[in-house]
Amino acid sequence: MTRKPSEPASANQPTFFIGTSGWTYDDWKGRFYPEDLPKKRWFEYYASQFSSVEVNATFYRTFKDETYQKWRESAPQGFGYVLKAPRLITHRKYLVNVEGDIQAFFRSCALLEEKFEMILLQVAPNMPVDIERLHNALLVFPNPRKVGVEFRRPEWYTTETMDMLRQVGATLCNVDSPQHTLTDHTTSNRAYLRLHGRTHWYAYNYSPEELREIARLTHQLTRRGADRLYIFFNNDYNANAPSNALVLRHFMDELL
Repeated sequence: MTRKPSEPASANQPTFFIGTSGWTYDDWKGRFYPEDLPKKRWFEYYASQFSSVEVNATFYRTFKDETYQKWRESAPQGFGYVLKAPRLITHRKYLVNVEGDIQAFFRSCALLEEKFEMILLQVAPNMPVDIERLHNALLVFPNPRKVGVEFRRPEWYTTETMDMLRQVGATLCNVDSPQHTLTDHTTSNRAYLRLHGRTHWYAYNYSPEELREIARLTHQLTRRGADRLYIFFNNDYNANAPSNALVLRHFMDELL
């Protein structure tokens, strides 16, 4: 079964980290969060339902060491954080002269200790398709195996790109969006699904059949060698994300 944060993983079973892209959305109150639950307890409630969260806030601003330490202490055993690399690295410097920025961000993430799972490196859509530039940036990370790479341009999806990701051990972020369809491609022993919505971004509500299809894909990925899978819903509007994530977990359990 896909486990809740407090449940230990079996040595012979893949580990699934299922959650949403962020947790502090005001319109989730009364839809996902109980109406009378104080906002300061939202993360506690979130972590009782899901085994992971993708932190997008790190893309927009820096956080003090104390914040990372608080995140580590607030999460239950077995909970995993995935943190989005700062836009300074990806969308402003376009992966050029970012050695110090990458190392500083990785040091911050490492403060999460065993709860630090991955970094999401979203390649800017207007960055030139330059595999060598991406390759060099990935090698700056102290552990490239902890990096998932998301592309927003179809030109990146080539055999050469996938071979490079495999060479350094980075994980392809498998995107579901109006611009891209999910695949069963893998580049490491990890798999990363990022679910933005199909006909439109962020406000999309996945149907039960679409969620069953995604559940089947996750198990196909395990048969292809993935033993650590990260699945995040980024359709946060109207609390679609947590609702879809809970249903997906149920469907995945049915397949086990």
